[in-house]
Amino acid sequence: MAAYKRVLLKLGGASMAPADGFGVDPDRAEDVAHKVQQVRDLGVEVAIVIGAGNIWRGREGIELGMERATADYMGMLGTVINSLALMDALERIGVDTRVMSAIEMRAVAEPYIQRRAIRHLEKGRVVVLGAGTGNPYFSTDTAAALRAMEIGAEILIKATKVDGVYEADPEIDPNAKRFDRLTYIESLNMRLNVMDATAISLCMDNELPILVLDMWQPDSLVMAVRGEPIGTLVSE
Repeated sequence: MAAYKRVLLKLGGASMAPADGFGVDPDRAEDVAHKVQQVRDLGVEVAIVIGAGNIWRGREGIELGMERATADYMGMLGTVINSLALMDALERIGVDTRVMSAIEMRAVAEPYIQRRAIRHLEKGRVVVLGAGTGNPYFSTDTAAALRAMEIGAEILIKATKVDGVYEADPEIDPNAKRFDRLTYIESLNMRLNVMDATAISLCMDNELPILVLDMWQPDSLVMAVRGEPIGTLVSE
């Protein structure tokens, strides 16, 4: 029995990457697709926002002198590549999927229209939302928070390779404390890198809970949508 009717899943570009961390691995995309299918099969409506760190990291371009807006637009295009790869993987296992882009590119994706996205979800389709917000200076974390609000998601699930939020990097400090629950203010004040400050503030203002979990832990997404204790919940 699912605890949520509609969720937004935020994925990092690394979820699609091969072992060397660069590019798109179709097998890895298929692994992600199966996890999404398990959630969809519980009757949960699923929207997805995916990053592009496996293709392009705008920060590195900026450090080399690239103009910020150009670097950000390149990152947005990278998210569309990942969105198409994930759509292909989902449809190959029989999950009806639509890619919607905040930057119009009608040959490969539908333009993002809020009411149309909601209609796709109501029809049982997975909706992959590409190109961030369509604006530079905003991260895919902020895009995920914004889209979650627009489509009426009940929770934003940030799926990572870490099983929650820690007070320090657990790979550097094995004794770092893991949090089961945090308030929005605590996560901001402690600079815990749950999501960027704009995304957390947006979720706080609209009382949208954020759940951070390890996507690669068996059945983690299924446990999350069933409301079982997993990961770190950030809320009021």
